[in-house]
Amino acid sequence: MNQIDILCVGEVLIDFIGHQHGVQINNTRDYHRYLGGSPTNVAMNMARLGLKPVLVSTVGDDGFGEYIFQRLSEAGVLTAYVKKINDKPTSVIFVSKTDGTPDFIPFREADIFISEDQITQDILKRTKIFHTTCFALSKMPAQTTILKKAKEAYEMGCKLSIDINYSNKIWNSREDALKIIKAYCQFNPLIKISEDDMLRFFEKELPHEDIFEFFHKNGVDTVCLTLGSSGVKLSQKGNEIIQLPAKKIEKVMDATGAGDAFWSGFLYAYIQEKPVEDCLEVALKLAALKLQNVGRLPDNSNILSELL
Repeated sequence: MNQIDILCVGEVLIDFIGHQHGVQINNTRDYHRYLGGSPTNVAMNMARLGLKPVLVSTVGDDGFGEYIFQRLSEAGVLTAYVKKINDKPTSVIFVSKTDGTPDFIPFREADIFISEDQITQDILKRTKIFHTTCFALSKMPAQTTILKKAKEAYEMGCKLSIDINYSNKIWNSREDALKIIKAYCQFNPLIKISEDDMLRFFEKELPHEDIFEFFHKNGVDTVCLTLGSSGVKLSQKGNEIIQLPAKKIEKVMDATGAGDAFWSGFLYAYIQEKPVEDCLEVALKLAALKLQNVGRLPDNSNILSELL
């Protein structure tokens, strides 16, 4: 295999998304099973967009693990670096169905066991973008593996990326999260954050300029802040902030994975070496497409023709 467009490192899991719309988990009666995990969503989306993604992740040797392998293979995501372990079950998350940021309860098992032997020097040499998430970095041993391999990727000239999908439910402490996120920021990744992530992360509402400044001070050139129905702001160090509105849609069917769809669109256009404003346009279109579908992006639409 030659070039890898994007190496997605982190959680693969089963999302059980509630059937009842607009209620929290305490009032959700039944759930539907979907393939989930932010890096997994990005890898799947990239495959649908015709790129070559590789997923590095870990599942249990169980029925959910089998389902994951089947779904990844169907989507055209290379699974050679997804490890199966027999002493932990596949990770599962219960998620409420909502227009906004979903409520969730994680049961994390196999997904945190990402080891260094899953990411070889050879893979890193052929990778254009090394992408991970705050979720993946929140637990050992994955945390150690990802930071070490991110440094190697950076030193080889690979572009890094991270979705800072911070939640205090998945970290031991905010201090720990701050330290690890700052460590990853040293490699100048492309950063995707949401207003909700930042409210949880900083534990207060901050002016957008202060959020951008925090990341720029810690070594990051490009920060993308998603604002839900208000669109997006992007700050590049030393340049004026770009702001674009969200795409108009009739009805939100499901917000789960919309941020991943947005970032997939951005990275897709970035890999095509499009100007940053075009990257945002593609990102907003893909997010709008996702919001109109429950679970994942549709297979039946020619996504590319709608995007570019």
